[in-house]
Amino acid sequence: MGRAITGAQNPVVLYVSGGNTQVIAYSQQTYRIFGETLDIAIGNCLDRFARVLMLPNDPSPGYNIEQYAKRGSKFIELPYTVKGMDVSFSGILSFIEKLAKTEPDKYSPEDLCYSLQENMFAMLVEITERAMAHIGATEVLVVGGVGCNVRLQEMMGQMAQERGGKVFATDMRYCIDNGIMIAQAGALAFARDFTTSIEDSWITQRFRTDQVHVEWRV
Repeated sequence: MGRAITGAQNPVVLYVSGGNTQVIAYSQQTYRIFGETLDIAIGNCLDRFARVLMLPNDPSPGYNIEQYAKRGSKFIELPYTVKGMDVSFSGILSFIEKLAKTEPDKYSPEDLCYSLQENMFAMLVEITERAMAHIGATEVLVVGGVGCNVRLQEMMGQMAQERGGKVFATDMRYCIDNGIMIAQAGALAFARDFTTSIEDSWITQRFRTDQVHVEWRV
């Protein structure tokens, strides 16, 4: 869906949502995982911190953190956990939760949100750039609910531009869970005569990205 909407040809994909944080790229009818979270997804981290700050769920916790971050100006040092091509967010969440609860007079919610975003997004930029260098890619496609975040798009775009590349992203219509991406996947599969009967259908919640055979892409 991201490629269809943006026109990206063969990008490194940053897949960031409430349930996933992966850097992937397509090869031989499979999306290969170059790096991923070792614990919680970035969207889950943002949602949980929003609850600590008692931010509303309307329109979404991540969106509200983004708005608070725009008003922040003081960067607070937080754990920066990149291990090879993988990242970890649980330690960052524990650390910033403690600051918010024990030192509310010292650290404003705006500065905490600003620092959390800058820190975690920098980690994502780092591992995405490594994947680009590894396969010689010049395009980055940001997908998933967290992909709506304008600051993440800006940081990824700056990195891509410095490498002579370009970042592609979509808006909330296509980033968050939606029926369009399901219909797109079904249409692509059907065009390749790939069908599944109701009797043979099931749900696998932990179906990994690299376990999916992409029949409809050469």
